[in-house]
Amino acid sequence: MALWKCSKCGATKDARCKPRKCPECGEAGTMVKEEAQAETSQKKGCGSKRSCKKKAS
Repeated sequence: MALWKCSKCGATKDARCKPRKCPECGEAGTMVKEEAQAETSQKKGCGSKRSCKKKAS
């Protein structure tokens, strides 16, 4: 899921798809996707500083 934030009033909504209008102020087209800082910091594996622990075939 993604976090969407209204650029007009600042209200947030957690949803898969971009909401057509803000659930608080009702303004259409103001919802923008927030950068998921928490998700990015929690990802581990090949893209992180740790080495990948996959078995060599």
